[in-house]
Amino acid sequence: MKSSKAGEWAYLVSVVIAVLAGIAAAAGFGASSWVAVLLVILGAVVGLLNISEKETTAFLVATVALVVASLGANVSGTAGTFSVLNVVPGLGTLINAIVANIAIFAAPAAIIVAVKAIMNLAGKK
Repeated sequence: MKSSKAGEWAYLVSVVIAVLAGIAAAAGFGASSWVAVLLVILGAVVGLLNISEKETTAFLVATVALVVASLGANVSGTAGTFSVLNVVPGLGTLINAIVANIAIFAAPAAIIVAVKAIMNLAGKK
């Protein structure tokens, strides 16, 4: 299996796992630590194999937007902390859970891509 194919499969499997785990969490099943570990490992594979130097900036901007959106969905107000998306009963909880899982997957990929970018920049004269 070529590395690009391995990276493509890692991405596809990660998205499927993130969605299924999000559905399970929204249905009331507890989050499993092995799912998070698996998403982190797959994210690292994608960061190593899928993102070219040309795609680095777009990937990092998209990842920052995703992570900020997943964290920013929870706001504090006079009524306490709540999730903006949970205003839509059921659907908001589902979307929050899926986005959180995708962020778990995207964070290690972003770290690897950012380190590769720093190394590339440091090596340029």
